[in-house]
This record gives sequence, structure tokens and C-alpha cells, in this order.
Amino acid sequence: MTHPADGASAPVRILVCDDHVVVRAGLLALLDSAPGIEVAGEAGTGEEALALVARLAPDVVLMDLQLGAGIDGVEATRRLTAAPAPGSGRVPHVLVLTTYDTDADITRAIEAGATGYLLKAERPEELFAAIHAAAQGRTTLSGPVAGRVMANMRSPRPTLTDRERDILAQLATGLGNREIARALFISEATVKTHLRRIYDKLGVDTRAGAVAVAKEQRLLP
Repeated sequence: MTHPADGASAPVRILVCDDHVVVRAGLLALLDSAPGIEVAGEAGTGEEALALVARLAPDVVLMDLQLGAGIDGVEATRRLTAAPAPGSGRVPHVLVLTTYDTDADITRAIEAGATGYLLKAERPEELFAAIHAAAQGRTTLSGPVAGRVMANMRSPRPTLTDRERDILAQLATGLGNREIARALFISEATVKTHLRRIYDKLGVDTRAGAVAVAKEQRLLP
């Protein structure tokens, strides 16, 4: 582990949370050689990360999104950043490190309180720099992630009416037009009219396409 020289600033203490043992071992070996970074601990689940943060009080939590059974990385991030950890009185910065770069994943992580969002394909130097930036509360995004964020800002999500959202939600369960009409107490013709408007707004021409885009852009509850 890295230790500061006399007169140098204290190293950034980091907790690594990843459910893949081999990946986690590789990250630990990599970080152990990084200047100004000290590995405080490792976790294989979201629940374990919460417990270790309360005990170890790291500066930064390096968080994967998919953690197998139990809470996922987004929920763990939300809980970690919602309030100071019991016992330490500190709120750690969470730096997401994942292979997933969909709009939905990025949005959920950022809304949960993540300080940064990196992809596992980044070079080690970029990861080290992002960890130091996160410790200072500065945001770091991988290039592809930053591009998606900017694209979404330029092209905001389509606005659906309450009725269109209702129909889209029913559509996502696999119901046909007749079943949707019965569930919402409207005519089948009205369902078809709303579906055409939904398709136009989402830029699709199939039911499956509408559901896929709605999930990607978090238009479904």
C-alpha cells in the first residue's frame, strides 16, 4: 500500500467494491502500485460495502454497478451518499467503475450521488487521476459517458402525457390493444391513436421499439 513521504499529503484511502473476485484482485494489485492511493479495503456486495465504509471511513468508494445478489451499485451509492456513515460521520465520494454505459445506467448512478463514472476500459493513469479528482469532490467522466451526457442535454427526453405513460406502462407488460383498452376503460381506437403519438415521440414504429426506448430513457416507472 502507498504511504505518504514526510511533508506529503495523506494518500487517498479507497474501498473497492466489485463482485468478481478476479477483477477485484486485479484492481487491488493495480491500485497498490498507484502513487498517493491507499487501499483501505474490498467488498464483494453492496451490503458489505456499506458495512466497511462505516468501519473504515474511506475517502473514495470504487463502485461497480452490477453486484449479483443483494442491492446493486446504484442503490449502494444512494445509501452511501445519503448521510454520513455511522461512526465516522463522513460521506465518501463514490466513483463508478463499470463496463455498462447505457443512458439509463449513467443517469441512475449520477442521480444516486456518484461523483464520477468511468468505464473499465480506461487506462490505469486515467483511473488514478479520477480517484484523486473524486477525493476532492471533482467530477470525472469517461469520454463515451461524457458524450452521452452531452447528447442527452442537447436532446432531452420526449414528454409524454399521463395517458400516454399509462398506455406505455401497459404495453411494457405485454398486453395487446384490446387488453389495454379494458384495463384503462377506453376504446381500442383511442389506444391506437395514443400508440401512434407515442411512436412518433419516441421515433419508433414497433411496440417492442417503444418499450425499449422507454426503458432506455427511463420513461417507465
